[in-house]
Amino acid sequence: MSRVPADLRYTDDHEWIRTEPDGSLTVGITDHAQHTLGDIVFFELPKVGTKVEAGRPVGTVESVKAASELYTPVTGEIVEINADVSDEPEAVNSDPYDTWLFRIKPKNGSSSNGLLDAKAYQKLIEE
Repeated sequence: MSRVPADLRYTDDHEWIRTEPDGSLTVGITDHAQHTLGDIVFFELPKVGTKVEAGRPVGTVESVKAASELYTPVTGEIVEINADVSDEPEAVNSDPYDTWLFRIKPKNGSSSNGLLDAKAYQKLIEE
């Protein structure tokens, strides 16, 4: 069974989102996603400064099984990427909730309120 921390928000596309004290959002892929993908071998992450639109692809995750797109949960701007995952993509398989991918500064009026809470995400992955 996949871990689903209660303090995070989730997307239907299996990304987790954590709101930081400065209002930015940290994004990674869920335990369920890394289990489904298998051994992760590569991430293509967005560039800092990129303007992004909610629900649109912003990067790619590749595993030995498949490649999947990464989506942004909110409209805003990429303010930071985790360069360590480029060197060690397999870290996501070890601890997907400690290995974040990128941070977004939401555009005014854009929020994570429409995202799934842990209970709703758990129900989604059990279907």
